[in-house]
Amino acid sequence: MNIVLHQPGIALNTGNIGRTCVATGSVLHLIEPFGFRLDEKEIKRAGMDYWEKLDVRRYINFEDFLEKNPDSLRQGIYQTGAGTAGPRLFMATTKAHFNYCDVSFGQDDYIMFGNESRGIPEEILVEYEKTCIRIPMKDEIRSLNLANSVAIVLYEALRQNDFANMQLNGELHRLNWKE
Repeated sequence: MNIVLHQPGIALNTGNIGRTCVATGSVLHLIEPFGFRLDEKEIKRAGMDYWEKLDVRRYINFEDFLEKNPDSLRQGIYQTGAGTAGPRLFMATTKAHFNYCDVSFGQDDYIMFGNESRGIPEEILVEYEKTCIRIPMKDEIRSLNLANSVAIVLYEALRQNDFANMQLNGELHRLNWKE
C-alpha cells in the first residue's frame, strides 16, 4: 500500500504515520511544503528507531507526485472500479460521499490524506470525486487525528487484501501460549 500526505503540518503525526508504514510495509509519500523539517527530533522520536527503515518519497507539489508515480493515478480521476488498470488514488476527506469500508482497495493503491488543519484542497478533490472516501463520525467534530485516520483506513485496506506479507500470529517473549 501507499500512504500519501499532502502538505503535512505536524512532525509527530508524520513520525507516527511513518512508523505505521514501516509496520505494514507501506510506502510513505510526502508532498511539500511541510510544516516542519524532516530532520526534526520530534519526527524521529515519534517514529522511534523505525524511521531509518521507512521507504519515504518526497515531492515538491501534487503535480510532481502524479508525474513520478503510475499513470493510472491520473487516469483514476476518470476510471474507477474493477476495470481500472493499475493502482488507484483514493482521497481521504471529511467531505466525501463514500465510506472507506464501502470501497475495494487493491494491494498497490494509494490513499492520500490532507494537512491536519486544511485537509486536501478542494481543487484536487473535485477531480477525484469517485475515489473520495470518509471515516464516519459524529457531525459535532470536524475531523480525527491524522495519524489515527491513516491507521484506520490503511488497516481496512490491508484487511481487504488478507494482510498480504504481514505476520499474522504473535508469540510471547518469555512464556509460551497454552495449547
